[in-house]
Amino acid sequence: MNKEIEVVLNYHHLTKHTLARYAKGPESIDWEDQPDHFRHFSGCEIVSLPMPGSELNVLFSDLDKPDAISSQILSVTSIGLLLELAFGLSAWKQYGPSRWSLRCNPSSGNLHPTEVYLISAELDGLKAGVYHYVSHDHALEKRCSVSDNLNEGTLLIGISSIHWREAWKYGERAFRYCQHDIGHALGALRYAAATLGWGIEIMAETADADIAHLLGIDRLAEFKVFEQESPDLLCRIKVGIENKSCDIDDLLSAVDAGSWTGKADSLKAYHMYKWPVIDEVALAAYKPRTLKDDWQTISAPVLPTTCQQTATTVIRQRRSAQQFDGKMSPMAQAEFYRILSAVLPTAATFQSWPWQSKVHLFIFVHRVEGLEPGIYALPRNHEALKKLKAGSLDEFAWQLISDALPLYQLHNGDCRQFAKTLSCHQPIASDSAFSLGMVAEFREVMNVAAWQYRRLFWETGFIGQVLYLESEAAGYRGTGIGCYFDDSVHELLGFKDNQFQSLYHFTIGKPLEDSRIETLPAYEHLRIK
Repeated sequence: MNKEIEVVLNYHHLTKHTLARYAKGPESIDWEDQPDHFRHFSGCEIVSLPMPGSELNVLFSDLDKPDAISSQILSVTSIGLLLELAFGLSAWKQYGPSRWSLRCNPSSGNLHPTEVYLISAELDGLKAGVYHYVSHDHALEKRCSVSDNLNEGTLLIGISSIHWREAWKYGERAFRYCQHDIGHALGALRYAAATLGWGIEIMAETADADIAHLLGIDRLAEFKVFEQESPDLLCRIKVGIENKSCDIDDLLSAVDAGSWTGKADSLKAYHMYKWPVIDEVALAAYKPRTLKDDWQTISAPVLPTTCQQTATTVIRQRRSAQQFDGKMSPMAQAEFYRILSAVLPTAATFQSWPWQSKVHLFIFVHRVEGLEPGIYALPRNHEALKKLKAGSLDEFAWQLISDALPLYQLHNGDCRQFAKTLSCHQPIASDSAFSLGMVAEFREVMNVAAWQYRRLFWETGFIGQVLYLESEAAGYRGTGIGCYFDDSVHELLGFKDNQFQSLYHFTIGKPLEDSRIETLPAYEHLRIK
């Protein structure tokens, strides 16, 4: 075991919640001290994007066959729609004097540590350069002007994290949640691109240092101390049938020869607590350049959806449920099977995922038509089935119950109290139709490289984004659960060491709406201007 892997493993075990204690976090939360959710750079040229809210005649069901969706022409308008659907505002909520925004990409605690950048060749109305996207203003801040040596059609999205934004509320466990959010952002980008008839390519071989240099976030003098960004992902947007390569060294040369402007504004909060363990794990999990990953499963049709809404409608209406109707009628079995089929790596959405699937679902079924309440498992690759059987409780039946899905019944019985207790005593895990834990092949992946720790959380977040949108399409609502008692989950399932680790929980049911909270349009403030 090298030093970096040891640091990451120590962090993972240090930040586990247990029934006896929670991972370290702030002793109190001052909501007046909350960091600004919207980063701005002063001294940049501002490029306003076309007014958000455009609709496309693409049904959510059409996304099952994205190759059949007509490709939108690459333009400032289509880029604006891509950014809105992936990372823009979806609504405002107001309760008394309190007002807060929601976005299309979910975030742990709605804290939004994720920042988004655009790298584009010259287009009509947009000069070649590196831009920061401001979701509140639906505008681009031009950070770097480059010459015309970017290949025609070059369009990349860079994603980074401000760990402190999350740690402000969640303390040491925040690094985990930031990685969840990267996975959600990646899934949101995949859906947005597919709605436009575009694809995405995760440039998985790219080093974190290269991403930081391209986005300008290694220019530390332009950021306030403790408010710097950490590089995470670089994605190439594939428009039309052309599949031009994108050389990272050419991009680096372009920004080195470019002209940088702007300085990050303060996020307007104190830094009362310090969490050095987050900086330590972030450094240990820093990714070098690697060989190009080209793992690809064979695409297979997912089970049909009954949703007749447009993709843009489903994407913009996505919400996180705060509470569920614990007396709801059972979810139709067909809807349950559809949702599960959509998270398999053979589904169209995951054809952009360049790594073999290492995350599997253990499901607490509470209220699903035709299924006995109990514990079920959905291995997301066939090779994992034998390992999961051997590593879990001997008493589990592992009875295959569907010809359409690799869904196995493990244990019969009412598991609502188990689900609630394991998810930090939260009723949303038991009042739902079903809840689940995402279990990773942890030891095998971690033995390869420390940075792959982040990749496991990205995979869980990507799965979570699919669950969010599929639940909305089925007329339900989902909620990601980052608070759970790690080793108690492992004990219930029979995992005795770190071969498998639970990394994220999720729950889906019928939401109970709080009528006291008003919902307001996402971009009405731009119209008022």
